[in-house]
Amino acid sequence: MTDQELAEIEELAHAATPGPWYVRQLDDDFAMCLVAISTTPDTGLGERWPDFDHHEIVAATLVQQPRYVDVADERWDENAQFIASARQNIPRLIAEIRRLRPLLTGDE
Repeated sequence: MTDQELAEIEELAHAATPGPWYVRQLDDDFAMCLVAISTTPDTGLGERWPDFDHHEIVAATLVQQPRYVDVADERWDENAQFIASARQNIPRLIAEIRRLRPLLTGDE
């Protein structure tokens, strides 16, 4: 990976909604069984709108009713976990690459 590619990934991470991000299980008449990525942690209550703030939702991996977010392999929970963890882990990985590069090239 080039320095330019790493910088582009870092720029994308900086431009995204600040983290941390969490997986939320929500439910309402408009987005039945919503699996969402949110800026606030899940409460375990499966809140129905308007009992959750839609401004906290970054993305969704499952919206069953109407069925317009529903990946064919049914890995909506796994996808949500990956997306939420990427918000925290991509900046950490970038920092680790930058820390290790000088060690590998001897430019400490």
